[in-house]
Amino acid sequence: MTPSELSALAASGDPIVRILVTEVRGSAPREAGAKMVVTPRGIAGTIGGGGLEYQAIERARALIADGAEKAELDVTLGPESGQCCGGRVRLSLTLFSETDREAALRRAQAAIDAQPHVYILGSGHVGRALADLFQHLPFRTILVDQRAAELARCAATVEKRLSAIPEAEIANAPPRSAFIILTHDHGLDFLLTEAALSRGDAAYVGLIGSATKRAVFERSQRGKTQTAALTCPIGAPGIDDKRPEIIAALVLPEVITALDTHRATDSILATGTSP
Repeated sequence: MTPSELSALAASGDPIVRILVTEVRGSAPREAGAKMVVTPRGIAGTIGGGGLEYQAIERARALIADGAEKAELDVTLGPESGQCCGGRVRLSLTLFSETDREAALRRAQAAIDAQPHVYILGSGHVGRALADLFQHLPFRTILVDQRAAELARCAATVEKRLSAIPEAEIANAPPRSAFIILTHDHGLDFLLTEAALSRGDAAYVGLIGSATKRAVFERSQRGKTQTAALTCPIGAPGIDDKRPEIIAALVLPEVITALDTHRATDSILATGTSP
Protein backbone atom coordinates (compact mmCIF):
# COMPACT_ATOMS: atom_id res chain seq x y z
CA MET A 1 0.00 0.00 0.00
CA THR A 2 1.29 3.44 -0.91
CA PRO A 3 2.11 6.24 1.56
CA SER A 4 -0.92 8.14 0.19
CA GLU A 5 -3.25 5.29 1.13
CA LEU A 6 -1.61 5.00 4.54
CA SER A 7 -2.04 8.72 5.04
CA ALA A 8 -5.73 8.44 4.15
CA LEU A 9 -6.23 5.75 6.80
CA ALA A 10 -4.45 7.81 9.44
CA ALA A 11 -6.48 10.89 8.50
CA SER A 12 -9.82 9.04 8.54
CA GLY A 13 -10.36 9.46 12.27
CA ASP A 14 -11.09 5.74 12.66
CA PRO A 15 -9.34 3.82 15.45
CA ILE A 16 -6.10 2.25 14.22
CA VAL A 17 -4.40 -0.89 15.47
CA ARG A 18 -0.82 -1.70 14.55
CA ILE A 19 0.04 -5.40 14.17
CA LEU A 20 3.73 -6.18 14.67
CA VAL A 21 5.45 -9.52 14.10
CA THR A 22 7.61 -9.72 17.24
CA GLU A 23 8.95 -13.28 16.95
CA VAL A 24 9.24 -15.95 14.28
CA ARG A 25 10.13 -19.57 14.92
CA GLY A 26 10.61 -21.83 11.92
CA SER A 27 9.11 -21.06 8.53
CA ALA A 28 6.78 -18.04 8.25
CA PRO A 29 5.51 -15.73 5.49
CA ARG A 30 7.14 -12.60 6.97
CA GLU A 31 10.10 -11.78 9.16
CA ALA A 32 10.13 -10.35 12.69
CA GLY A 33 9.54 -6.60 12.47
CA ALA A 34 6.94 -6.80 9.69
CA LYS A 35 3.98 -4.52 10.35
CA MET A 36 0.51 -3.66 9.15
CA VAL A 37 -2.31 -1.47 10.44
CA VAL A 38 -6.01 -2.21 10.69
CA THR A 39 -9.04 0.06 11.06
CA PRO A 40 -12.71 -0.97 11.21
CA ARG A 41 -12.93 -0.36 7.44
CA GLY A 42 -9.45 -0.74 6.02
CA ILE A 43 -5.97 -2.20 6.21
CA ALA A 44 -2.48 -1.08 5.21
CA GLY A 45 0.60 -3.21 4.80
CA THR A 46 0.80 -6.97 5.28
CA ILE A 47 2.20 -9.57 7.65
CA GLY A 48 2.06 -12.26 4.99
CA GLY A 49 -1.56 -12.79 4.04
CA GLY A 50 -3.45 -16.05 4.36
CA GLY A 51 -4.99 -17.42 7.52
CA LEU A 52 -2.44 -15.72 9.78
CA GLU A 53 -3.30 -12.25 8.51
CA TYR A 54 -7.05 -12.97 8.52
CA GLN A 55 -6.86 -14.05 12.17
CA ALA A 56 -4.79 -10.99 13.08
CA ILE A 57 -7.24 -8.61 11.38
CA GLU A 58 -10.18 -10.21 13.18
CA ARG A 59 -8.38 -9.85 16.52
CA ALA A 60 -7.43 -6.22 15.79
CA ARG A 61 -11.05 -5.31 15.04
CA ALA A 62 -12.20 -7.12 18.16
CA LEU A 63 -9.67 -5.09 20.15
CA ILE A 64 -11.15 -1.89 18.70
CA ALA A 65 -14.69 -3.04 19.49
CA ASP A 66 -13.70 -3.90 23.07
CA GLY A 67 -11.95 -0.56 23.62
CA ALA A 68 -8.73 -2.32 24.60
CA GLU A 69 -5.26 -0.93 23.93
CA LYS A 70 -3.07 -4.05 23.55
CA ALA A 71 -3.24 -7.74 22.71
CA GLU A 72 -0.84 -10.59 21.93
CA LEU A 73 -1.29 -13.51 19.55
CA ASP A 74 0.80 -16.68 19.28
CA VAL A 75 -0.13 -18.49 16.07
CA THR A 76 0.99 -21.89 14.86
CA LEU A 77 1.16 -21.90 11.08
CA GLY A 78 -0.47 -25.28 10.62
CA PRO A 79 -3.90 -26.67 9.66
CA GLU A 80 -5.66 -24.84 12.50
CA SER A 81 -4.68 -21.48 10.94
CA GLY A 82 -5.23 -22.59 7.35
CA GLN A 83 -1.52 -22.53 6.56
CA CYS A 84 1.22 -25.10 6.08
CA CYS A 85 4.41 -23.11 6.73
CA GLY A 86 5.04 -25.14 9.86
CA GLY A 87 6.44 -22.29 11.91
CA ARG A 88 5.13 -20.20 14.75
CA VAL A 89 4.58 -16.43 14.89
CA ARG A 90 4.03 -14.09 17.81
CA LEU A 91 2.13 -10.88 17.12
CA SER A 92 1.74 -7.70 19.17
CA LEU A 93 -1.35 -5.55 18.60
CA THR A 94 -1.32 -1.93 19.77
CA LEU A 95 -4.03 0.72 19.49
CA PHE A 96 -2.70 4.03 18.12
CA SER A 97 -2.83 6.95 20.48
CA GLU A 98 -3.56 10.40 19.07
CA THR A 99 0.16 11.13 19.29
CA ASP A 100 0.86 7.98 17.26
CA ARG A 101 -1.72 9.02 14.66
CA GLU A 102 -0.25 12.51 14.27
CA ALA A 103 3.27 11.08 13.96
CA ALA A 104 2.08 8.58 11.32
CA LEU A 105 0.53 11.40 9.31
CA ARG A 106 3.78 13.36 9.43
CA ARG A 107 5.82 10.34 8.38
CA ALA A 108 3.37 9.50 5.59
CA GLN A 109 3.58 13.03 4.20
CA ALA A 110 7.36 12.94 4.38
CA ALA A 111 7.34 9.65 2.47
CA ILE A 112 5.02 11.14 -0.16
CA ASP A 113 7.28 14.17 -0.53
CA ALA A 114 10.32 11.90 -0.96
CA GLN A 115 8.77 9.65 -3.60
CA PRO A 116 10.81 9.29 -6.80
CA HIS A 117 9.37 11.22 -9.75
CA VAL A 118 8.52 9.40 -12.97
CA TYR A 119 7.78 11.55 -16.02
CA ILE A 120 5.92 9.89 -18.88
CA LEU A 121 6.34 12.25 -21.80
CA GLY A 122 3.60 11.44 -24.28
CA SER A 123 0.01 10.36 -23.62
CA GLY A 124 -0.35 8.03 -26.57
CA HIS A 125 -1.20 4.34 -26.34
CA VAL A 126 2.05 3.32 -24.61
CA GLY A 127 2.11 6.39 -22.36
CA ARG A 128 -1.39 5.65 -21.11
CA ALA A 129 -0.53 1.98 -20.60
CA LEU A 130 2.49 3.04 -18.52
CA ALA A 131 0.34 5.41 -16.45
CA ASP A 132 -2.08 2.54 -15.77
CA LEU A 133 0.77 0.50 -14.25
CA PHE A 134 2.63 3.27 -12.43
CA GLN A 135 -0.49 4.53 -10.66
CA HIS A 136 -0.23 1.55 -8.31
CA LEU A 137 3.40 2.17 -7.31
CA PRO A 138 4.87 4.45 -4.61
CA PHE A 139 6.15 6.95 -7.15
CA ARG A 140 4.95 10.41 -8.09
CA THR A 141 3.99 9.82 -11.70
CA ILE A 142 3.47 12.76 -14.07
CA LEU A 143 2.00 12.28 -17.53
CA VAL A 144 2.93 15.17 -19.85
CA ASP A 145 1.55 16.00 -23.27
CA GLN A 146 0.94 18.99 -25.51
CA ARG A 147 -2.47 17.63 -26.53
CA ALA A 148 -5.39 18.08 -24.15
CA ALA A 149 -7.51 15.46 -25.92
CA GLU A 150 -4.86 12.76 -25.47
CA LEU A 151 -4.36 13.58 -21.80
CA ALA A 152 -8.11 13.35 -21.29
CA ARG A 153 -8.06 9.78 -22.60
CA CYS A 154 -5.93 8.66 -19.65
CA ALA A 155 -8.07 7.28 -16.82
CA ALA A 156 -5.16 6.48 -14.50
CA THR A 157 -4.92 8.33 -11.19
CA VAL A 158 -1.63 10.03 -11.97
CA GLU A 159 -0.79 13.71 -12.27
CA LYS A 160 -1.56 15.01 -15.77
CA ARG A 161 0.13 18.11 -17.16
CA LEU A 162 -0.84 19.89 -20.35
CA SER A 163 2.41 21.54 -21.41
CA ALA A 164 3.20 23.50 -24.55
CA ILE A 165 6.90 23.24 -23.68
CA PRO A 166 7.42 19.75 -22.22
CA GLU A 167 11.18 20.23 -22.06
CA ALA A 168 10.47 22.73 -19.26
CA GLU A 169 8.98 19.87 -17.22
CA ILE A 170 12.28 18.03 -17.61
CA ALA A 171 14.31 21.08 -16.63
CA ASN A 172 12.24 21.60 -13.47
CA ALA A 173 12.18 17.94 -12.36
CA PRO A 174 13.98 17.00 -9.13
CA PRO A 175 17.27 15.10 -9.23
CA ARG A 176 17.16 11.33 -9.75
CA SER A 177 13.91 11.50 -11.70
CA ALA A 178 13.02 8.97 -14.38
CA PHE A 179 12.03 10.11 -17.88
CA ILE A 180 10.19 7.88 -20.35
CA ILE A 181 9.96 9.59 -23.73
CA LEU A 182 7.35 8.43 -26.22
CA THR A 183 5.65 11.40 -27.87
CA HIS A 184 3.80 11.58 -31.17
CA ASP A 185 6.76 13.24 -32.93
CA HIS A 186 10.30 11.93 -33.46
CA GLY A 187 11.76 15.42 -33.51
CA LEU A 188 10.15 16.18 -30.15
CA ASP A 189 11.37 12.82 -28.84
CA PHE A 190 14.93 13.81 -29.72
CA LEU A 191 14.58 17.26 -28.15
CA LEU A 192 13.25 15.79 -24.88
CA THR A 193 15.82 13.00 -24.81
CA GLU A 194 18.63 15.53 -25.21
CA ALA A 195 17.14 17.65 -22.42
CA ALA A 196 16.89 14.66 -20.06
CA LEU A 197 20.43 13.42 -20.78
CA SER A 198 21.87 16.93 -20.48
CA ARG A 199 20.76 17.13 -16.86
CA GLY A 200 23.36 14.53 -15.90
CA ASP A 201 21.41 13.43 -12.82
CA ALA A 202 18.51 11.42 -14.23
CA ALA A 203 17.96 7.97 -12.73
CA TYR A 204 16.57 6.71 -16.03
CA VAL A 205 16.18 8.10 -19.54
CA GLY A 206 14.24 5.85 -21.87
CA LEU A 207 13.34 6.57 -25.50
CA ILE A 208 10.81 4.47 -27.36
CA GLY A 209 11.93 3.21 -30.74
CA SER A 210 14.29 0.89 -32.55
CA ALA A 211 18.07 0.55 -32.66
CA THR A 212 17.90 2.58 -35.87
CA LYS A 213 16.14 5.42 -34.06
CA ARG A 214 18.85 5.37 -31.41
CA ALA A 215 21.56 5.54 -34.10
CA VAL A 216 19.84 8.54 -35.71
CA PHE A 217 19.62 10.27 -32.33
CA GLU A 218 23.28 9.61 -31.57
CA ARG A 219 24.32 11.06 -34.92
CA SER A 220 22.22 14.14 -34.24
CA GLN A 221 24.08 14.80 -31.00
CA ARG A 222 27.58 15.18 -32.46
CA GLY A 223 29.11 15.21 -29.00
CA LYS A 224 26.50 17.51 -27.43
CA THR A 225 25.38 14.92 -24.88
CA GLN A 226 26.64 11.59 -23.61
CA THR A 227 24.28 8.89 -24.84
CA ALA A 228 25.66 5.95 -22.84
CA ALA A 229 23.00 6.51 -20.18
CA LEU A 230 20.18 6.30 -22.73
CA THR A 231 17.94 3.25 -22.78
CA CYS A 232 16.74 2.78 -26.36
CA PRO A 233 15.03 0.59 -27.33
CA ILE A 234 13.06 0.44 -24.08
CA GLY A 235 11.68 -2.75 -22.64
CA ALA A 236 13.08 -6.11 -23.71
CA PRO A 237 14.28 -5.70 -27.31
CA GLY A 238 14.30 -9.47 -27.83
CA ILE A 239 10.54 -9.72 -27.28
CA ASP A 240 8.76 -8.94 -30.53
CA ASP A 241 5.42 -7.86 -29.10
CA LYS A 242 4.47 -4.26 -29.76
CA ARG A 243 1.16 -4.15 -27.94
CA PRO A 244 1.19 -1.07 -25.68
CA GLU A 245 0.36 -3.03 -22.54
CA ILE A 246 3.23 -5.47 -23.15
CA ILE A 247 5.71 -2.67 -23.84
CA ALA A 248 4.61 -0.93 -20.64
CA ALA A 249 5.00 -4.13 -18.63
CA LEU A 250 8.55 -4.59 -19.97
CA VAL A 251 9.55 -0.98 -19.27
CA LEU A 252 8.27 -1.05 -15.68
CA PRO A 253 11.08 -3.22 -14.21
CA GLU A 254 13.71 -1.11 -16.01
CA VAL A 255 12.49 2.02 -14.24
CA ILE A 256 12.02 0.33 -10.87
CA THR A 257 15.58 -1.03 -11.04
CA ALA A 258 17.01 2.36 -11.97
CA LEU A 259 15.25 4.38 -9.29
CA ASP A 260 16.51 4.66 -5.75
CA THR A 261 13.41 3.14 -4.22
CA HIS A 262 12.94 3.04 -0.48
CA ARG A 263 10.73 1.19 1.95
CA ALA A 264 8.81 3.87 3.82
CA THR A 265 5.94 1.69 5.04
CA ASP A 266 7.60 0.28 8.15
CA SER A 267 8.53 3.72 9.49
CA ILE A 268 5.05 5.07 8.82
CA LEU A 269 3.50 2.17 10.72
CA ALA A 270 5.60 2.73 13.82
CA THR A 271 4.02 3.78 17.10
CA GLY A 272 5.37 5.58 20.09
CA THR A 273 5.43 2.26 21.90
CA SER A 274 7.44 0.42 19.25
CA PRO A 275 10.25 -1.78 20.54
